Amino acid sequence: MSHQSELIATDIEAYLAEHERKELLRFITCGNVDDGKSTLIGRLLYDSKMIYEDTIAAIKKDTKRYGTTGSDFDPALLMDGLKEEREQGITIDVAYRYFSTAKRKFIIADTPGHVQYTRNMATGASTADLAVILVDARHGVREQTRRHSFITSLLGIKHIVVAVNKMDLVDWSQERFREIVADYQQFAVRLNIPDLHFIPLSAKLGDNVVDRSANMPWYDGATIMSFLESVYIGSDRNLEDFRFPVQWVSRPNLDFRGFAGTIASGIVRKGDEVMALPSRKTSRVKSIVTLDGDLDEAFGPLSVTLTLEDEIDVSRGDMLVRPGNVPSVTQKFDATVVWMHQDAMQPGKQYLFKQTTKTVPGTIQSLRYRVDVNTLHRQPAPSLGLNEIGRCSVHLSSPIMADDYRRNRVTGAFIIVDRLSNATVGAGMIMDRRTGEESHEHWDDEPATATLQAGVSDVTESERQARFGQKPATLLFTGPSGAGKSKLAYAVERRLFDDGRAVAVLEGKSLRLGISKDLEFSPEDRSENLRRGAEIARILNQAGLICLAPFASPQEEVREKAKELIGAERFLVVHMTAPAAVRDERVKERRASEEPAEAEEFAYEEPSNADLTLDTSAVDLAGQVDAVMELLRKRGFVE
Repeated sequence: MSHQSELIATDIEAYLAEHERKELLRFITCGNVDDGKSTLIGRLLYDSKMIYEDTIAAIKKDTKRYGTTGSDFDPALLMDGLKEEREQGITIDVAYRYFSTAKRKFIIADTPGHVQYTRNMATGASTADLAVILVDARHGVREQTRRHSFITSLLGIKHIVVAVNKMDLVDWSQERFREIVADYQQFAVRLNIPDLHFIPLSAKLGDNVVDRSANMPWYDGATIMSFLESVYIGSDRNLEDFRFPVQWVSRPNLDFRGFAGTIASGIVRKGDEVMALPSRKTSRVKSIVTLDGDLDEAFGPLSVTLTLEDEIDVSRGDMLVRPGNVPSVTQKFDATVVWMHQDAMQPGKQYLFKQTTKTVPGTIQSLRYRVDVNTLHRQPAPSLGLNEIGRCSVHLSSPIMADDYRRNRVTGAFIIVDRLSNATVGAGMIMDRRTGEESHEHWDDEPATATLQAGVSDVTESERQARFGQKPATLLFTGPSGAGKSKLAYAVERRLFDDGRAVAVLEGKSLRLGISKDLEFSPEDRSENLRRGAEIARILNQAGLICLAPFASPQEEVREKAKELIGAERFLVVHMTAPAAVRDERVKERRASEEPAEAEEFAYEEPSNADLTLDTSAVDLAGQVDAVMELLRKRGFVE
């Protein structure tokens, strides 16, 4: 399994060239404390014959004093090098190990599981391509498992392996493995994890680590090692957006002036036109200089020095990009922040923000919400404490060049530094969205082009009414989470359709999967989602259809705007309500499959002039449908 090769003895230069061309995979191990992270890595290296004999002898000696496995060899001691780690049997700091096989080179980051060391885990995950999340088969998914999963998702790690460890302690139970998989999938459906895998193993005994386990014949998937060697990461790199943060202006003599740094993303070639930000001056790449000689092209994450054909002013903190593909140059942005210091975050306090090669002072203007890592619900909070995560509005004293973190992990990330102690207190991921202060309501916006005119249909409103046997209307089903809005809307659609009516359901959640996928769940975004829905409902009404629109729409003022847009004569409000205990139980039941933010609590203003109010705990679904149908008949929309 190790990277032995006949070329070592016959042609060392060819061997080194072959080794240099191997693809590098960076991965981390994380999860709850004592789930077996260090043991897994130690076993991985030991069974792959990646450990020198003198190191093995030293570990066997230390096992007698510090070992926790009850055997003569504790693989965890290979990673737990600190005295405190060995005495307590835990991981405190991030431990890095390098090894290679015939197929790949690897850098492992063994990260700690304790809550107080979450910041260390986030540091190790910031450069990883893949995460191995350990789960103790006896205890299943726990809070720190969820926290680490959430952080890996936030940090843009696309490949996640959930290693269900200590299967030997649950008698190699396939049923227990399936329970843990189902529990984790229920949580992970609310995370952004495009590539998720599950592997049962015993790190202590080596089952499914390097060699396939004979104790689990019911599992026919990959082992940890075979998966690490084969997972495809080639498409994870951003080769589209050229970003070159300038770290240093190299001026060794009067005849040379180059700009040194690490390519954050994209590809650059000799002769390419580039633009310097923030000055926006342009030039062309004259040469790409490295210690080993000039290159015709370079890509991230190579460290190079670029020389330009023209003398333009570029200094540390500036960024070279392509003229037709530039990042956002901004002083205000929203970001997801992981707080890493014992002292709580203070909105309005001056901090230093370091992004790429630029450090600027600024403030966290406001905390929009804090995220509960167990439920992923948003909670109002005045500040963030140690290891807490929230969405913040950031204001800087001077602009930075940034991309959305999901598109570019280098230019979309920053750290927060305390100005007095110089300690790193937080890390953030930039979201490519305007701050609340810059956002505005679109209800009263004028069209961008004054000359546009709507088309005129040859089909009249009376002809549509005669064809469908109905008058068009929009019914807004509004109410707090768990009131039963969507369930009733679809039931009414079924009744109307069976009666031969032309009807459509326009659900707020469905819009968020399409034209409103850029919106979140702030009051401003809820208002904008309803505005877009109202525009669609108006078009459906003009086509003669009855539109059933289940939206939370918690603000009375916004509902009135929707009424004005659609037309008061064809707009009905159905207010859905139920006792809080009933609504909470409904939310709990559907949480596994529903978008989590829809289930969060929000301030709800009851309608003052609802056309129909239904307590869904007192009336069954059929009775609710009858009440809505009676309202439509009473108002003359259906006969």
